[in-house]
Amino acid sequence: MNHQQTELKKDLKIRHITMISLGGIIGAGLFVGSGSLINVAGPASIFSYVFAGLLVVLVMRMLGEMSIVNPTSGSFATYAREGLGPWAGYTIGWLYWFFWVIVIAVEAIGGANIIQYWFPSLPSWSISLALTFLLTLTNLYSVKSFGEFEYWFSLIKVVSIALFLILGGAIIFGLIPGVHSPGTTNLLHRGGFMPNGISSIFMGIAVVMFSFMGSEIVAIAAGETSHPEKAITVATNSVIYRIIIFYLGSILVLVTILPWDSHTLLKNPFVSVLNVLNIPAAGQIMNFIVLTAVLSCLNSGLYTSSRMLFAMGQNGDAPRAFSKVNKKGVPVYAILGCTAISYISVIFNYLSPDKIFLFLVNASGGVALLVYLVIAFSQLRLRRKYEKENPGALKIKMWLFPYLTYATILVITTIFIMMPFIDSLRAQFYLTALIAVFVVCSFFVGKNGRSTLLVKDKKKQII
Repeated sequence: MNHQQTELKKDLKIRHITMISLGGIIGAGLFVGSGSLINVAGPASIFSYVFAGLLVVLVMRMLGEMSIVNPTSGSFATYAREGLGPWAGYTIGWLYWFFWVIVIAVEAIGGANIIQYWFPSLPSWSISLALTFLLTLTNLYSVKSFGEFEYWFSLIKVVSIALFLILGGAIIFGLIPGVHSPGTTNLLHRGGFMPNGISSIFMGIAVVMFSFMGSEIVAIAAGETSHPEKAITVATNSVIYRIIIFYLGSILVLVTILPWDSHTLLKNPFVSVLNVLNIPAAGQIMNFIVLTAVLSCLNSGLYTSSRMLFAMGQNGDAPRAFSKVNKKGVPVYAILGCTAISYISVIFNYLSPDKIFLFLVNASGGVALLVYLVIAFSQLRLRRKYEKENPGALKIKMWLFPYLTYATILVITTIFIMMPFIDSLRAQFYLTALIAVFVVCSFFVGKNGRSTLLVKDKKKQII
């Protein structure tokens, strides 16, 4: 009976996992946020995406190595617990959960702002709550329901980027009658390829890293598919071309077609490219695509945060009620717990957008780097353990181990240390560090209580 109450249902299909992995990194940050980075680094911003993308490829390779040995919804929190100790699993689990429940609120607010473009009379807070409520229902119904919604959201994003790349390429190569090709004018003749120096590229890397957050969701979702090995292999092997095609391809098109120093054009860079083609209702089309990206991120955030809370409930790092599932294998209490926090965050945005809500958003800003750092350290420890105990399970291996793992740790640590020296990231660094210290301290303060609860639970299960 206990087994049925705490077992997730493996209803995600390979097509769900494949599309989640394809669309997972395509968020509103690419469609809207890329313009601000191009304004800072110019055409050389492509290098920021190259370096950040390389780091994500390496981290995903490490995560794939561990996930194929032990596919679980706890993902890297479980591996951190196994490789670095209970404190690491507890800390990174809660930080990752905190990141995503804040993202849910941010995306709900972003979605509301887009919908207000069409329905200006509707209050933003009510739309935010309605979007969160509707996608909560899809997550509560079944994991297959989540998978279907995410499949179609991701498909729209992938098709949109593919069409954008085709249209952008046609402009660049002068294949569209009546539309002038910019050639290399915007790349080389507005202060050069690197107008603001090499420092702007490194500043951009820290910003871009946050755009790639979501790549790791597929490792969590693999715990709810009946073919985890195939799902993880597909996702891990495809991450390279996903980043090259979707991100690097898109940024290359943008910096070639649009002048990097035009603040007006780069507020909505994708819309600006469509306007070059005189496409009617370009803004409307792009708003719909961005709304899809926002809803996809909201949907994924609800799923990911609830699965992390579910796994922590199983480990005793969160209340055990969160590890319970219904007859469809859905962790209802975990989903409702995440939704409740997001509702509260939306209310904070309505009551105190410049204080409480801004604090929450900034405090979650550096979590991506901490998650990637913990994945690297965990892989460093667990690889040696797997090689001794079960070398045959290592179907995916990190390249040039341990040298590339050490290099990844060094680079991520350097980026994190750079954050307080970048004006736009300074607040995120200090607040993320503050929250991280708070979570670590809470582990040691509540350690005895959690141990007692785990012992009681084990006795109940034996009885």
